[in-house]
Amino acid sequence: MANRREVPGIRQYDAPAGGWGALKATAEAVRDQMASVKAPITLLRTNQPDGFDCPGCAWPDKEHRSTFQFCENGAKAVTWEATSKRVTPDFFQENTVSQLLKKSDYELEDRGRLTHPLVYDRATDKFKAVAWDEAFARIGEILRGLSPEQVDFYTSGRASNEAAYLFQLLAREYGTNNFPDCSNMCHEPTSVGLPKSIGIGKGTVSLDDFDHCELIISIGHNPGTNHPRMMGTLHEAARRGVPIIVFNPLRERALERFADPQNWLEMASYGSTPIASTYFQVAGGGDAAALTGIIKLLLDMEDMQGNVLDHDFINTHTEGFDAFAAGIRSTSWADIEKASGLTRDDLDKVAVAYAKSNATIITYGMGVTQHNKGTANVRLIADLLLLRGNIGKSGAGICPLRGHSNVQGNRTVGITEKPSESFLQGMENVFGFKLPRHHGRDAVRTMQAMIDGSSKALLCLGGNFAVALPDSGQSFPAMEKLDLSVHVGTKLNRSHLLVAKETYLFPCLGRTELDVQESGAQSITVEDSMSMVHASAGKLEPASEYLRSEPAIVAGIAQAALPGSKVPWKELVADYDRIRDLIARTVPGFDDFNKRIRSPGGFRLPLPPTERKWPTATGKAIFSVYGEVQEDADLLGGEHVFRLITLRSHDQYNTTIYALDDRYRGVFGRRDVLFMNEDDLAACGIEHGDLVDIETSVSGRKLRLEKITAIAYNIARGSVGAYYPEANVLVPLDYFDKESGTPSYKSVPVQVMRHPVEN
Repeated sequence: MANRREVPGIRQYDAPAGGWGALKATAEAVRDQMASVKAPITLLRTNQPDGFDCPGCAWPDKEHRSTFQFCENGAKAVTWEATSKRVTPDFFQENTVSQLLKKSDYELEDRGRLTHPLVYDRATDKFKAVAWDEAFARIGEILRGLSPEQVDFYTSGRASNEAAYLFQLLAREYGTNNFPDCSNMCHEPTSVGLPKSIGIGKGTVSLDDFDHCELIISIGHNPGTNHPRMMGTLHEAARRGVPIIVFNPLRERALERFADPQNWLEMASYGSTPIASTYFQVAGGGDAAALTGIIKLLLDMEDMQGNVLDHDFINTHTEGFDAFAAGIRSTSWADIEKASGLTRDDLDKVAVAYAKSNATIITYGMGVTQHNKGTANVRLIADLLLLRGNIGKSGAGICPLRGHSNVQGNRTVGITEKPSESFLQGMENVFGFKLPRHHGRDAVRTMQAMIDGSSKALLCLGGNFAVALPDSGQSFPAMEKLDLSVHVGTKLNRSHLLVAKETYLFPCLGRTELDVQESGAQSITVEDSMSMVHASAGKLEPASEYLRSEPAIVAGIAQAALPGSKVPWKELVADYDRIRDLIARTVPGFDDFNKRIRSPGGFRLPLPPTERKWPTATGKAIFSVYGEVQEDADLLGGEHVFRLITLRSHDQYNTTIYALDDRYRGVFGRRDVLFMNEDDLAACGIEHGDLVDIETSVSGRKLRLEKITAIAYNIARGSVGAYYPEANVLVPLDYFDKESGTPSYKSVPVQVMRHPVEN
């Protein structure tokens, strides 16, 4: 450490996560984006019963015992949306699309809120203002000239239940189930894997369960950055002595120690609380092997001493145990240790702690799902919980950590390329028209269809589609082959600039803004990651008089594209209660939707596994069989071959980059770095601060990222980390989980080599 050369923008950060650093960062975000008088009032409305839902993460709200319900990154999300900066038509008259494409993603969004509906003018290479009705009419004309299978409807998890429901209704009346969705790129393995195991694609825990658990196992997530309000829950659990076992390739500050900004004694004393009681740096892509090792040890413990497994639960509530156990027993320890990067002794500590606990919660994030074996990873977590009956009892269960604040809700109300027959039949009974039955395209398959020319139009309800997807070398040019692209958003991003033959950009209201329709001020609803549905109502004056709400924009497109529609689009937008009435009639669990949503805190959707009812084909929870640990081990090895993990910085949410710092990892003012283990650097003959080139080693195409600065970091050997979305160029579009379609953003084999010295 002492002999390392200085690298610009790289320095040690020794403070805990949260604490005064978080308060300082919040103040800086407010100062940079909003008027100082308006900001405090706005932030104090965040996640309150009479306020708006944070446009950031999906962690549920507390029972409002604390003074404020926002975190540092939540404050950044709010101020980023409620910014005083504006992007008007004059801005586009001064900047061509070609010029704007040379700007960074951070620079593009930092310009501020879009104020007018826009259309791309190819003759001048500029966006220009367009009237809403004129834009809708032209979009409708193009859509009526295409077949439904030539059109894709993309949804961001920021969209409300009401907007998402109308969007899926538009697409299905149009005649397609092509629903590429942001969840295809993050938690689709949860949506696919958990129904096979427990019958639903959602977690089973509530916030109350964290008050009663005896052990928390945290796998593959960084809560201090990606869902910071969770840190308050982990902080409380750690302070009451609950062991928290962490599996993560990188040492993340928030999982090491945290200072709660709402704990004034801790703040006043500059203290902090250790979070992880034990921290295991599993190799990138080694989760399945680690889980297999823990289960194998539990089976051995049961053989030797008994009373380790919950046989009553297994016999009554599950099936497939014998085949599952046989597969685990046949896996060798040599393969488990090689693939996981952990020793048998390491995993034995976890097995002992798990066997001792009577109520265990396992939390996991995209470090589990964004692999080519993501669905298998999710099912192995469920298997581990089923062994001791840790689903359907207080203080226990599975906790997938969703990203965007309503990504789970969008799925619940129908945004899926694989709709169930019962859902389609229920929709037909209400609306009286025939819906398409065949499965549609997910995000990866949509991009593949754009590349081969079979997709002609893309309508995006939010998001940054091309930038979020892998293999930007193919994805970016594919956007420009489309006949039509339509983007609904609050700010400019790179996907908007990858213009089709005709491109429209529609500015919409944000969560923080007052939404007034014909019947008066409206509220929308969202579903958090624990299946709580609650209302959200913005109060700020809209950024422009030309903004429209997402439901209104969807309805405008629908009326133009479907002139004979049986859906009363205008009436639905006039009063969102009418949209919710339709949701209640067509989506299970939303009975008395409008009545229940008016109760503070909202209501929880039904979760049968919490009552030990299993809506699987057999009526029981089902163990899986995973026999690919040897294959996982064989993928490792080769000279200078590593597993690439794409990462979000602390000043980032998905593709939105708030600033260029990543303070907990000691990176300031830059993003062009590759995190490497110090021993791996030495083995490659690379020094801290050297420029390196990275090349994917699993694709027939040459995917390469050049002149990246390698920095020594506390990351598992054999794993390297680089920032998303810049490193997406290294992720092949066809390297994904075959069960769920989710790209392998976190386990791509790459080679790292020193960049040639330039003369």
